[in-house]
Amino acid sequence: MNFPHLFSPLQVGPYRLQHRVVMAPLTRMRADRSSFAPRPLNAEYYAQRATPGALLIAEATPVMVTGRGNPGTPGIYSEAQIAGWRGVVDAVHAKGGLIFLQLWHVGRVSHSSFQPGGALPVAPSAVAIAGNGMLAMTAGGKMVPYETPRALETDEVGQIVEAFRQAADNAKQAGFDGVEIHGANGYLLEQFLQSHTNLRTDKYGGGIENRARLLLEITEAATRVWGADRVGVRLSPYGIANGSGEDDPMPLYTHVIKALDQLGLAYLHFIEPRSSGAGRAEVNWQNVPSAMVLFRPHWRGVLISAGGFTGETAEAAIAAGHADAIAFGRIFISNPDLPRRLRDGFPLTPYNRATFYGGEAAGYTDYPVYDGMATA
Repeated sequence: MNFPHLFSPLQVGPYRLQHRVVMAPLTRMRADRSSFAPRPLNAEYYAQRATPGALLIAEATPVMVTGRGNPGTPGIYSEAQIAGWRGVVDAVHAKGGLIFLQLWHVGRVSHSSFQPGGALPVAPSAVAIAGNGMLAMTAGGKMVPYETPRALETDEVGQIVEAFRQAADNAKQAGFDGVEIHGANGYLLEQFLQSHTNLRTDKYGGGIENRARLLLEITEAATRVWGADRVGVRLSPYGIANGSGEDDPMPLYTHVIKALDQLGLAYLHFIEPRSSGAGRAEVNWQNVPSAMVLFRPHWRGVLISAGGFTGETAEAAIAAGHADAIAFGRIFISNPDLPRRLRDGFPLTPYNRATFYGGEAAGYTDYPVYDGMATA
């Protein structure tokens, strides 16, 4: 067998995984366009990638209407969406798989066309995403400059916490096995964490402890719904997606990780900096720090790492103790039977980036398993 560490069992909260190949959360924009509820096509996609005792992390899912920033992304704030996700979860469970839902609010990475009444997107502070080539997607799919968001009032921040708590409860109603809090990739929770996007002077701004408050309050709210051992958190300390990036990530993320470590969570999930985290382009940084190596000493629980791994580098990371499991994204899109291909040394099908977002079955459910491929 290839990769003995990668294909050894792992305990994640109450769940015993048969191997350590995790499906990363991947935005695909294929929910129903009117209700934003998952469809049977989505259930088929996830079921194709489910195997007994394996963990899938479902795509980033807005917890409220104001948290939307892309067309066709599924929500978890309505009865129709709960019902749609129940179909996905049932299909994964029928294959013996486990599935967590990633809870999401995009904050300033939105556009007024997604917002009720055409209002401005919300954020910790009125700081727009700027920079060469930085464009927002509208509800109609056009690319336009980002708008300057509206800063949330202090009492509205409490409403965000409640929205995440309710979304965690909704995910439980849908039958998920747990939830992951999306604190990465320049979205709302990371906007609160980082000093250049959080200019607040209330209890959610200023020093590191205050900037970390929202992420910790939301995580604790989710643990009250699920129990800590069914809640994970995703972070990208050295990421640059969506205008993110802290000048010196070590003090901020050391504080955050140490605080999360006290909660007894199911896992911590890092995006390594060699991955763009936003899926719009290939990124292969050289000589960048490794989040899993730097922050592993501050985290006693299960650590999942993601970002451009191969079977070889995944095996090496686990063997070295830097991570306990590896989340694969793009190659899981094009290889629904990825764990088996890695384990048995089968060749991988290349992915087609043009079909990542939107559309129907093409580039979504039509990738073959290895046994179904024509042989030369």
